[in-house]
Order: sequence, then structure tokens, then C-alpha cells
Amino acid sequence: MEFLNAFVALSNFVLIPAIAYGSQLALGALGVTLIYGILRFSNFAHGDTMAFGTMATVLITWWFQSMGVSFGPLPTALLALPFGIAVCAAFVLLTDRGIYRFYRRVKAKPIILVMASLGVMFIMNGLVRFIIGPDDQRFADGARFIVTAGEFKKMTGLSEGLALKSTQAITLVTAIVVVAALFWFLNKTRTGKSMRAYSDNEDLALLSGINPERVVMVTWLIVAGLATIAGVLYGLDKSFKPFTYFQLLLPIFASAIVGGLGNPLGAIAGGFVIAFSEVMVTYAWKKVAGYLLPEAWAPDGLVQLMSTDYKFAVSFAILLIVLLFKPTGLFKGKSV
Repeated sequence: MEFLNAFVALSNFVLIPAIAYGSQLALGALGVTLIYGILRFSNFAHGDTMAFGTMATVLITWWFQSMGVSFGPLPTALLALPFGIAVCAAFVLLTDRGIYRFYRRVKAKPIILVMASLGVMFIMNGLVRFIIGPDDQRFADGARFIVTAGEFKKMTGLSEGLALKSTQAITLVTAIVVVAALFWFLNKTRTGKSMRAYSDNEDLALLSGINPERVVMVTWLIVAGLATIAGVLYGLDKSFKPFTYFQLLLPIFASAIVGGLGNPLGAIAGGFVIAFSEVMVTYAWKKVAGYLLPEAWAPDGLVQLMSTDYKFAVSFAILLIVLLFKPTGLFKGKSV
């Protein structure tokens, strides 16, 4: 019985939150890895692209809510999500036409595009905060929990309750559907195969008659969709605050690099590696240890390796280790 209580506590505070957070990081890292693999530069504006798409979705959600439109037990944001993706896609295409296309035409070095993306990042960050403000914005509605801790205790008779938030389940289901659709698109459609060919060998792809501008446009459209979905799922699970998405850039890049930059499968694996590492290092293990250890050995302290305030330091440490010892990542992506 004590083992079951320990497992429920571990699931409640480590396993389920890490799976949800890992799914959000994986979707974000997929956008980064697509840009790096196809357009060949590290897009430092990706975190603020997530913020922009989420902001658009939040504003449309509020508009729907003001008109009495709802999605029943599901968040209204899911109805607003396609419109948020469309707004974000239009903005990133405008950014590409106004900034990145010039550097592609003059065949600028990747570092020039990276510096340009830094400029875009600051502009997008300021624009989002100017439009919606710098504070926390909550936009979730519908049923908050699928199972509450109290209901779980009544059903099982355990002293430890398991609370499963609806946003966590939505995150996992959405991530599975989006990833499956993306891999089907890349592997089965003509456009997806063109994107992969362009990523593998740009010159050979051009000789084969592949239109580079079409590849670039489709890539940005997919990235806008992934960024907005990842941002909205994160905002529903926690809350929307523009500067938080700027901070998410580190774990997202760490996820992409750990898995193998340019490798979509690696981005997914890296997202879960980073998520589980952050959650496990910052979790206070006192409760789990109290169930598993004899009473005389029960710890007095929290048994917390690191405060949650420093969780991004975990991503940074893992990123440094991977860059030093395996720069191609777990799935042998492109060397950084």
C-alpha cells in the first residue's frame, strides 16, 4: 500500500507533469529543428514566435468568450487555435519576406541570419508585451480536472490522491496527433519529400526542379503551427506571460540539440529528456521517500536538489555536456 502511495505521489508531481511539459518542449523543439535543418540557421526568435501565436489565440479566445461561445468541457482556446495559427503564420511569412529572404538571396553566412533572428526576437517580444501587457494572462476555461485528488482517494482507498488536469491530457493527445501528422506529411507527401531533399542537399534539390521559395514558405507555415500549438498548450497548462516564452528558448534549444539538431525524432526525444531532468532535479522527494523508507529513516528536509527558480540551469548544464561530448546529439543530427 505504501508503495502504491509513493507511485501515485511520483505520478502526480513528476511523471504526469514531466510528460505534459516534455510534449510542449518537443513541439517547440520540432520548430527549431525544422528551421535549422531546412533553412540552415538557429532561429532565436522561436520562443517569441510561440508567444505571438499564443497571444493571438488568447485574444481570439477572449472574443469568443465575450460572445458566449464555448467548447463545453474543453477550453475555448482550442476553437481559437486555428485562427491563432493563421495570424502567426501571416506574421512569420511577413518577417521572412521582409528580412530573411534578402539574406538568403545574397547567400549570407548562417551567423548573419542568427543575428537577424535576434533582432526579430526583440521586436516580437516588445510587440507582444505592448499588445497584451507583460503580466500573467489566464484564458483557460472548461473542466479543470478529469480526476481530482479527492475522487481518486475515494475510488482507490489510498491516502495519496492523483489529480489529472484536463490540460495535461489535452497536451498529450494534441502532441501525439500533431507529431503523427507532421511525420506523415514529411514522409508521404510530395511537398514533405521536397523539404527533406532540400535539407539533405540543397544544390541537388535545386537541380531536381524543387522550388526553394515554396519549400521555405511551407517550412515557415509548419513552424508557425508548431510554435502556436506548443505555446497555447503551455499557456493552458500554466498561464500566459510573454517573458516566460523568452525563457523557454533555452530548454527548447537544449531539447533540439540534445536530440540532434535537424533531426525531428531527436527533437521529440530531447524534449522529454530535458523535461524529466528539470522536474526530477527540482522536485522535493520528501513525500515519496516518506512512503518508501522506514519511519526512522524518513528525511527531515525536502530532499530537493535544486529550487524550481533554477530549473533552467538544468537545461543549460545538459546542453553544455552534450555540446562538449556529443555535439551531434542522441540521434546524430547536424553538429552545432
